[in-house]
Amino acid sequence: MPKAQSQLPHWEHFDHDADMGIRDIAPTLAGSFEQAALALTAVITNPNTVGNTRALSIKCQAPDNELLFLDWINELIYQMSTQHLIFGCYKVKIEQGKLTATASGETVDRERHQPAVEIKGATFTELRVYRNEEAMWIAQCIVDV
Repeated sequence: MPKAQSQLPHWEHFDHDADMGIRDIAPTLAGSFEQAALALTAVITNPNTVGNTRALSIKCQAPDNELLFLDWINELIYQMSTQHLIFGCYKVKIEQGKLTATASGETVDRERHQPAVEIKGATFTELRVYRNEEAMWIAQCIVDV
């Protein structure tokens, strides 16, 4: 990947047996959590098809960034499952191990969103949150589909 493009926030998927990996890169920790959430949505549907008619406030707290990331992703999965929502926009703030966020989306429309899979949860498998050699934040884990 050219260096200029590697500096832009983005997300990607990576294969892991029957499950799916989500990974992101962003200049800030909060930005990486936002990109990972978009990767999570993209496992289910194209994030660009999701409207922003409903917003939920989400709070998580953990002693380290990896556990905070896992809690964040699992809270999103829980909210999507129990409220029958799909999110397409995320705003995250992280300070001293506390995450406050807004996830915006809408009720799942099976015809329009055509959900590919149901995500059961984020796992500790390949869980990492770190800064790379270009000082960009990367967060990743495997989600159970």
